[in-house]
Amino acid sequence: MTDTPPPTEHALPSDPSIPTSLLLVNTGDGKGKSTAAFGTMLRALARGWDVAVIQFIKSGDWKSGEETIARRLGVDWHVLGDGFSWDADDLEKSAEIASDAWALARRILDAGDHGLLILDEITYPMNWDWIDTDEVVSALDRRPAHVNVVATGRDAPQSLIDLADTVTEMVKVRHPYDRGLLALRGIDF
Repeated sequence: MTDTPPPTEHALPSDPSIPTSLLLVNTGDGKGKSTAAFGTMLRALARGWDVAVIQFIKSGDWKSGEETIARRLGVDWHVLGDGFSWDADDLEKSAEIASDAWALARRILDAGDHGLLILDEITYPMNWDWIDTDEVVSALDRRPAHVNVVATGRDAPQSLIDLADTVTEMVKVRHPYDRGLLALRGIDF
């Protein structure tokens, strides 16, 4: 319970406008970055938008619930990672895979055929210098005016944060993994 009363006025900007498109960044150590992006995906689909998803880290072995339903709904879904970096046999190959994923993301972005592009876990290859952060930020800045983008992952580079219209930092307060509990199908993937 709080002693703060509910607000009685809504503070709007003096001259509000509707943007053509937005860049959203979901970052931080807490759970929910991709989950929030996929919630945005559902909103976009409900409005009749074409949606594409590029996953930079998850591999095809995951068989996530969101991929299953998104494909049924017509999402252009690409799982292009090779899994967790600590499980990789060859990090140079992982870097090449990330570079190929960015090349596809760039083609999709530049084509402008989608109202929403989700770049899931893109911050990791940016931070590991597997893809060029300046190139990513520049491409996002020059994207077609109607293309909305959600970029996810921990430790978003400052230049990406600076460009974004919305930045949400997920903060971990508690997580089952800290108590030795693994990811739960239907909740975590």
